[in-house]
Amino acid sequence: MAVSPVIGSFVAADYAVFALMLLVSAAIGVYYAIAGKGQSSTREFLMGGQSMTAVPVALSLTASFMSAITVLATPAEVYRYGASYGLFSLSYVLVVVVSSEVFLPVFYRLGITSTYEYLEIRFNRATRLLGTVMFIVQTILYTGIVIYAPALALNQVTGMDLWGAVISTGVVCTFYCTMGGLKAVVWTDVFQVGIMVAGFLSVIIRAVVLQGGVSNILNHAEFGGRLNFWDFDASPLRRHTFWTITIGGTFVWTSIYGINQAQVQRYISCKSMTQAKMSLYINLLGLWIIMLCSVFAGLCLYSVYKHCDPWTAGMVSAPDQLMPYMVMDILRDYPGLPGLFVAAAYSGTLSTVSSSVNALAAVTIEDLIKPYTHMSEKHLSWTSKGLSFLYGALCIGMAGIASLMGSLLQAAISIFGIIGGPLLGLFSLGILCPYANATGGLAGLLSGVVMSLWVGIGAQFYPPLPKQSRPLGLTTHGCNFTTAADAFNWTASPTEPSLYTTVLQQNTAERPFLADNWYSLSYLYFSPIGTLTTLAVGLVVSLLSGGMKLNLEPRVTLMKEDTMLFCFYKLFKERCRCFSRDS
Repeated sequence: MAVSPVIGSFVAADYAVFALMLLVSAAIGVYYAIAGKGQSSTREFLMGGQSMTAVPVALSLTASFMSAITVLATPAEVYRYGASYGLFSLSYVLVVVVSSEVFLPVFYRLGITSTYEYLEIRFNRATRLLGTVMFIVQTILYTGIVIYAPALALNQVTGMDLWGAVISTGVVCTFYCTMGGLKAVVWTDVFQVGIMVAGFLSVIIRAVVLQGGVSNILNHAEFGGRLNFWDFDASPLRRHTFWTITIGGTFVWTSIYGINQAQVQRYISCKSMTQAKMSLYINLLGLWIIMLCSVFAGLCLYSVYKHCDPWTAGMVSAPDQLMPYMVMDILRDYPGLPGLFVAAAYSGTLSTVSSSVNALAAVTIEDLIKPYTHMSEKHLSWTSKGLSFLYGALCIGMAGIASLMGSLLQAAISIFGIIGGPLLGLFSLGILCPYANATGGLAGLLSGVVMSLWVGIGAQFYPPLPKQSRPLGLTTHGCNFTTAADAFNWTASPTEPSLYTTVLQQNTAERPFLADNWYSLSYLYFSPIGTLTTLAVGLVVSLLSGGMKLNLEPRVTLMKEDTMLFCFYKLFKERCRCFSRDS
């Protein structure tokens, strides 16, 4: 397909589709505010009264962290680096098994509202407070990226007002979180995951028609080196290989699905442990569908622009704008469909931000207010709503900081690695190691954070050289126009260089020894480093400080009866006993 020098622009039908998505999301919040009669208890507001079933919770789990970053940045990642990103589908399997078999049974049995309540039950209050503060910092930073990313990309391609889009989505999200609580968040997630898939499909179907079929798109991808799934290079310095994605990705996503308040709060809201486990396994299908759509969209992007890269040609100012550019290019003759894709990107934003706001309100109530005050349920419920409003406003404000974080996808995953990794190590220590004590837990957590911050901050100042990240070739030889001073102006004004960009442009000859060894580790290994450091230091310090003398309640650690494997073993044993009696 020849690249057109003129792309489409938003029309009334596109704005109408986008506005309808916001209106339906807000209406769900109003409905649950009325149906819940104000939701007078914090448990009803924050946990949905533990009455949810598996399917809506599963779709909500899928939507929560499949944000606009997935819709915009994952296809751009595939376009630049190849489809190896799709190997995260393998790590999702391990993540769901570990989360449902190790973490869920303990959290559900304890009946906690905040994940960090577990840290006080298992260790002490200081550990709980540190874990809570780390979660709040992590979530606000991540949410800032999630709000700002689509607004910036879509503003510079479609012309939508940047801060108008940021504030409108933030306000709608804060509104339905404050009005309807967890039930509103879950059911808007169900609606929004449908919009995300519909948006992807509209682009994919049009691209397939234009390029002459799926086989042509796959052939183009193979010829361009984009079907690079099976790279078994064991070097931890390589950005994406089979090992970095399956091992590092498993740690990153387990820190999200296993212990992150936003996810745990959802499956604990199910009416039974069986429903909670089912929600995780059904969610796996949702994750695979979204991953398939985003990876194939990236291959479509390459197929359409294989001879004329819009980024190199200067038609977009950042890779994250490539998907919106293609949408406005190939769907310009179909009013409403560009609006559907923009609604898909913002649905991802709304689902993630609403999850984060609800989770932030929950941990603040349970970990920072309840233990130190004696408020009535009514006052706590109103405080929960006030906190939802406050955190929504704070996340909108934090969106401005996201402009300093470079690559959106890598920045988002790095945040979860640097902070989520040590927290995963701490929870694993408590659940899997009966002799881990409070001293060991605190020492391990602090060590893990220091180690993760060291490598994470170092990687920002000394990013890996291209030989480690290995971006694939892009060309402009097929472009039939120039991007210099001509009649058209497609290039958005480049953003001011960030603090990191300025530092990164230094001469490679000045790089210290650690820059090309320690700081050049794949960003996916930030999480395993934090987790394993926390576990190792926590175990050693616990053993040295009398951990073997610890007398724990069995309910705070994983018991063999919790696992599905033990259930299968019991069932098999029972069948064998019945068979021997019959014979």
